Amino acid sequence: MPTKTLTGEVISIGDEMTSGARLDTNAQWLSRRLGELGVEISFHSTVGDTLEHNVDVFRTAASRVHVVVCTGGLGPTQDDLTRQALAAVVQQPLELRQSSLDHIERLFAKRNRDMPDRNRVQAMFPVGSLEVFNPQGTAPGVDVTVEREDGSSSRVFALPGVPAEMKRMFDDTVAPRILEMIGGQRNHIEHHVMKFFGVGESDMEQRLGDMISRDRVPRVGITVSSATISLRITAAGQTEADCREQIQATRKAILDRVGELHFGDGEDFEQYHAVESSLRELGQSLVSVEFGRSAVLANWFAS
Repeated sequence: MPTKTLTGEVISIGDEMTSGARLDTNAQWLSRRLGELGVEISFHSTVGDTLEHNVDVFRTAASRVHVVVCTGGLGPTQDDLTRQALAAVVQQPLELRQSSLDHIERLFAKRNRDMPDRNRVQAMFPVGSLEVFNPQGTAPGVDVTVEREDGSSSRVFALPGVPAEMKRMFDDTVAPRILEMIGGQRNHIEHHVMKFFGVGESDMEQRLGDMISRDRVPRVGITVSSATISLRITAAGQTEADCREQIQATRKAILDRVGELHFGDGEDFEQYHAVESSLRELGQSLVSVEFGRSAVLANWFAS
């Protein structure tokens, strides 16, 4: 089955977002992840906790992109309105899902707490929608398809605003479902991060050439932080072995072009880790002498 390009929109919900009281890091993370899957992000939207405005934002997003991912508004309080807004958009009532309610009750029991009645609303879903299982919290996500007048459709995924829960749910459930939409028998995803130092981003892009093309498979994303360039390889395939084979081939191709700049692999691997590793291999030690209140080198190696 041939693949197709999907467009996407990320929606952030909550008065704390529109007021600027909280920094919206969820949208940044989701945009990067969606891009790695091949979804072209066309819009970011932020909306407060008003039902009418939520309905408008969802209707607008569903009318112009293939995939919508939102965070927030799935709690048990009166200002958590994502379920009601989605139900209004698809013109379907909310129904109780016993499997979700059972999971929420188990979480409260595990914490030796009685479940408040208001938490039952978290097990309510628009008729015809799918659940996005939340293994870590009481707010399951919602997966609903919005039909358009021209016969096409948009897929809306609503996830909780808690970053740890949102990320786990996206990687475990949402990403595989999006891959099914794109096409092909790809139901497994693997990521691999390579770290580089020594040139600027533009020079790195020039040396990599088509390695970071948007339509390359597997996808290679590039980000820069504190002079460190990270290349994130995202492979999708039928099996874990298939993904790892893609990653290894791509990793070798990258090293052939910029191998002399490479100092390590891993999301959390930093330059001081590479220095420490080299010192251990050589059986050597390091003494740092720093003046002032900020002992950067000492703090690095102490961590």
